[in-house]
Amino acid sequence: MPIEIDDPADVRLADYTRLTDASLRTHLEAEHGLFIAEGTKVITRAVAAGYPVRSVLLGKSRLADIPALDVTAAPVYVVPDEVAESLTGYRVHRGALASLARKPLPDVAAAVSGARRIVVLEDLVDHGNVGAIFRCAAALGIDAIVLSPRCADPLYRRSVKVSMGAVFAIRYARMTNWFDGLAELRSAGFRTLALTPDERAAPIASALRDAARVALLLGTEGDGLTGRWLHEADAAVRIPMNPTARAAGVDSLNVVAAAAIACHLLVQDPA
Repeated sequence: MPIEIDDPADVRLADYTRLTDASLRTHLEAEHGLFIAEGTKVITRAVAAGYPVRSVLLGKSRLADIPALDVTAAPVYVVPDEVAESLTGYRVHRGALASLARKPLPDVAAAVSGARRIVVLEDLVDHGNVGAIFRCAAALGIDAIVLSPRCADPLYRRSVKVSMGAVFAIRYARMTNWFDGLAELRSAGFRTLALTPDERAAPIASALRDAARVALLLGTEGDGLTGRWLHEADAAVRIPMNPTARAAGVDSLNVVAAAAIACHLLVQDPA
């Protein structure tokens, strides 16, 4: 049965405190091994992927969402809508929130075992971009994603929301050593391709021929990949731009658009 609570300071609601405060949430979620999912569809996908539900939070105006959640083993806290906003720091309009327990991440070797096509993200700190890339990769059939140590958390609330739960649908791991991270992938048989707007780089489609296992490297919005990873990669590749657009100063795509195009090309049959 739903449990009604009127006090935002109630300790049972502590998992949902100040969800817009990134520094607080990063510390709290790491300390308690939890993450927040927002919306019935995303929560359902997280549960289906095996993440245990700690609790659910609903505003009173969204009581109709309860039957669709199927979280009978976890407490469901119902609060007035204004209490939900006071507690979380924003107007909760997508329905239910759920606090879920994290599962242990595999190491890189385990995550890429058996994979042919993977994406490697270097230091992307924008949670929305990380979530969007996970959605592209999952939708287009990429086998796994590897994150550099400083890359944003795919299970941060905004990443989960932007990905529409795709972060639960694709294997991923985080490197423990950025400096030699590409060497580990190369030793596993991957050809590492660094995506760059540099006109001197090879068109990505041509670089994929005769490569049994490929790791596509994506860098931060704006700065792109670091010099070390560009140097360490087996090849630099680019998405060819229309010459007219390039002449007008449009020489690249944002990282999410580039990831979508590159992932599509990555999974095509070379024949």
